[in-house]
Amino acid sequence: ISPEQAKKNLEQELNGVSFDQLKDKAQATWAKTIGKIKVEGGTEAQKRSFYTSLYRCYARMVDISEDGKYYSGYDKKVHTDTRPFYSDDYTWGNYLALHPLRIILDPEREADMLESYVRMYKESGWMPEYPKPYGDRPGMFGFKSSVMFLDAYRKGIRNFDTKTALEGMLKNSEQATMLPSRNGPKGALEDFYYAKGYYPALRPGEKETDSLTAAKRGQKRSAVAITLGNSYDSWALSELAKELGNQGVAKKFAPYAQNYKNLYYAKNSFFMPKDAQGNWIEIDPKFDGGHAGLDYYNENNGWNYRWNVQQDIKGLTELMGGPDKVEQNLDQLFREGLDRPKPVFWEKFPDQTGLIGQFAMGNQVTFFIPYLFNYTNSPWKTQKYTRLLLDTWFQDTIFGVPGDEDAGSMCSFAVFSAMGFYPTTPGLPRYSITSPLFTKVSIALPNGKTFTISAPKSSRTNKFIQSATLNGKPLTSLSFTHEELMQGGTLVLDMGEKTDKKWTITY
Repeated sequence: ISPEQAKKNLEQELNGVSFDQLKDKAQATWAKTIGKIKVEGGTEAQKRSFYTSLYRCYARMVDISEDGKYYSGYDKKVHTDTRPFYSDDYTWGNYLALHPLRIILDPEREADMLESYVRMYKESGWMPEYPKPYGDRPGMFGFKSSVMFLDAYRKGIRNFDTKTALEGMLKNSEQATMLPSRNGPKGALEDFYYAKGYYPALRPGEKETDSLTAAKRGQKRSAVAITLGNSYDSWALSELAKELGNQGVAKKFAPYAQNYKNLYYAKNSFFMPKDAQGNWIEIDPKFDGGHAGLDYYNENNGWNYRWNVQQDIKGLTELMGGPDKVEQNLDQLFREGLDRPKPVFWEKFPDQTGLIGQFAMGNQVTFFIPYLFNYTNSPWKTQKYTRLLLDTWFQDTIFGVPGDEDAGSMCSFAVFSAMGFYPTTPGLPRYSITSPLFTKVSIALPNGKTFTISAPKSSRTNKFIQSATLNGKPLTSLSFTHEELMQGGTLVLDMGEKTDKKWTITY
């Protein structure tokens, strides 16, 4: 803000405060923050990994208000506001689990963060996706801020300017480019997308014809990833508009939520690119697409983008031919080989790390995929793989992070999965249940209530759920709602060494 403000901050925060007093205050603050979740059982290594992961979930966002004022990198002005202003976020990675975790632990702060997004929109004219203190950083593709707003609203967070948030979401969707690594107004590819229902791709070796894409060195179309991503973003926009009573916007964008179907290639059951004439481009979804697969996918290959339809798992299941076919395809994901030496694969896909088969734990695209077994007739495989992933890739060693952790993005997956539940579809206020690492997890909710997951027989061998009750009532589905969580109570899981129990599939 100014040198004078910096001096004032220093005097207010540190005058008359000793080093030891400051250290004690910091320790007390962290103890209270991390202590919102208490775990029992498990190993010491598992506890270290869990609490380290939880600690990392507090790196973003950052309150940059100073004495009731903040500098905005969006209009380059100093503003006065009694409400804190937050910056430094990454919607593409953080909508998945980090923001949903904060909604549970600190909904008031989450509301302040969402209101900060609204302020950034007012100050710049665009809803940001990678807000930084200096402005919006060009990052990944799409508008995942829309999913964050919908998820918070449906989970009871209303203390932000919802009307202006929807206005910003709508402007991004109608007027902003969807291209990765670029901000600002749309181009011809967006017009094509809304007219034809998919983002057009180039054939291997074909020269870039779009001026907006060619203008930025190294930028690629990511055509399949953008089509899948915008289907989710359009669904979120439509659903929030419906919640707020704007039926015109809801009706306009609901059909775009189905655009993912336009790139489903029934011949191999993958999402594949099409050219501008509507013809399939028959690539190898495992390896084609140039560096990081950016021509067609983005940071991951087609094996992982095959599942990027969180908002319509039922629709994806129907495309694939039913729950049993989904299960078979998921099984193959976790055992499919590289078909080439590791250095060759990782030279092209450096972000696709933490591999089990083709599944990549080390990148955000995949976080929800292990939970899709809960939508098949073998939900025990969700329990198997979440345990395997935590044991393999989230140890208390130098192997404790399997990829780009992104300041809480990946660790929030670990926190949820270790507790035994996960928000498979942000925007739908429901959680999928899996095998908890611990015999007891207690979450101190901000309303003074406590939600407890009790699994007294849980161990490395007893990792399969035999039965479940919520507040004494038997569950027929491996899921519960956000409202049930926030009301407090106890989820009891009876654990054993194996199970073939069938559960009702709840979409």
